[in-house]
Amino acid sequence: MSHSPQINPSDQEIDLSQLSKKIGDKIQSFIDWLFDGILFIRRNIIIIGVLFIIGAGLGFYLDKKTKVYDHQVIVTPNFGSTDYLYSKIFLINSKIKEGDTMFLKQIGIKNPKKFTGIEVEPIVDVYRFINNSAQNFEMLKLMAEDGDLKKIVEENLTSKNYTFHNISFTTKDITSEQNTLSPILNYLNESEFYEKIQKESLNNIHLKIKENDSIIAQINGVMNQFSKAVGSNQKSDKLVYYNENTQLNEVLKTKEALINEQGAKRLELVTSDRIIKESSFTLNVENNKMSNGKKKIILPFLFIGLFTLFGMARRFYRRQLAKRSLA
Repeated sequence: MSHSPQINPSDQEIDLSQLSKKIGDKIQSFIDWLFDGILFIRRNIIIIGVLFIIGAGLGFYLDKKTKVYDHQVIVTPNFGSTDYLYSKIFLINSKIKEGDTMFLKQIGIKNPKKFTGIEVEPIVDVYRFINNSAQNFEMLKLMAEDGDLKKIVEENLTSKNYTFHNISFTTKDITSEQNTLSPILNYLNESEFYEKIQKESLNNIHLKIKENDSIIAQINGVMNQFSKAVGSNQKSDKLVYYNENTQLNEVLKTKEALINEQGAKRLELVTSDRIIKESSFTLNVENNKMSNGKKKIILPFLFIGLFTLFGMARRFYRRQLAKRSLA
């Protein structure tokens, strides 16, 4: 036969009274701490005010003197040079981290000490990627079956195949196209290997345009002869009927496809004059991230916080010293 332990009501009252006493002590400690803080501010209001003014003034000065600017340029790597672009940008950034100002000067960058970083990332454009090739669409569809489509379109293997890429870099002062952007682009376009590929690619484009023009001219000749034949038949009151399955319809479709290809080839010539072709850029956008441009707000509170920590440490030291003297 089991016996359950009996709880003495007086023990419960003792536990509750001890708990309420502890809670009351905690609340009182918080009130004392809060009041001590008010007294500390009251005793040191002049020092706190002076520290705030000094911090704000110094912050204004530093914000005005050490501004950071962001710059961006959108580029298209031609002739399969995407990996080449990324490797070159990685090299420049590594030289910046190493402080190799000689390398930066050699590639033409003015004031290399103010050049603080550079990176490149793809501009995700799935629709253009799909429209460029039916194979791209099939590849994405196949890869999406085994994973998250959003992760796939942003992963390194896929993203490097996008048309446009964004090069962003930062400087500690205002810069210009001649001082930084042009030297970077000129450096990226210095490659004997890709210059040879560019030369042959341009020759192929010109040849293709010439051949297409010749084929279109032949089609126009055939169409002119057909028009004359139709005109003579109409004069002789003979009717000629055609449907979508006739060879004439196929000829018209071929001409339309060639005209579209000619337009695409001429646009390709415009964008193929450089290995890494820039399409647009923005310079000297003030960077207000993190502490940039916010020192006038950060420094006053930093100085006051350090002064407060010093006061707390001094008070703790005095209390400990008083305890030991009493002992």
